[in-house]
Amino acid sequence: MKAASVPESTGFDPAGLIENHQAGVWRYLRVLGCDAVTADDITQETFLAVLQRPFQDYNSAATAAYLRRTAYHFYVSARRRAGKCQLIADVDRLDETWSRWAGQDGGEALLDALRECLGSLTNRARMALEMRFRDRQSRAKIAAQLEITEHGAKNLMQRAKQKLRDCVKGKLE
Repeated sequence: MKAASVPESTGFDPAGLIENHQAGVWRYLRVLGCDAVTADDITQETFLAVLQRPFQDYNSAATAAYLRRTAYHFYVSARRRAGKCQLIADVDRLDETWSRWAGQDGGEALLDALRECLGSLTNRARMALEMRFRDRQSRAKIAAQLEITEHGAKNLMQRAKQKLRDCVKGKLE
């Protein structure tokens, strides 16, 4: 992405802005419901729009909030153009939750905690969650692969998700 020209006197670093906030904007768009390609496009549009206007980088939190709001408006416009106007009912609440969990780093600490917590699961539980969420397998296929009942697969995944939730929450507090 080509950065717009910014006056030298501001001390503003467009490359640093992108480097520090791109992943967080992209993840936020994914939380809103964008597929990966659309999130890529809107993230790029967001930074282009911000860099083409006068921009003051007050602090990381304010900048992240401004970028999320800009990305949200591009998301709404894209959904309207596509004729898909079902949007998040309470975007302010979603934004508040995102800020609380993703923090200043766009979700990096959360992802690090999740990766570490995944290591605390049994191999069987981790395999069940990977088949479900990474490979998009049905509960029946997971049960067959693990040689358990569908109800057993459901319970295994529920316990594993609760353990992950508790572990991640504990690491972030």
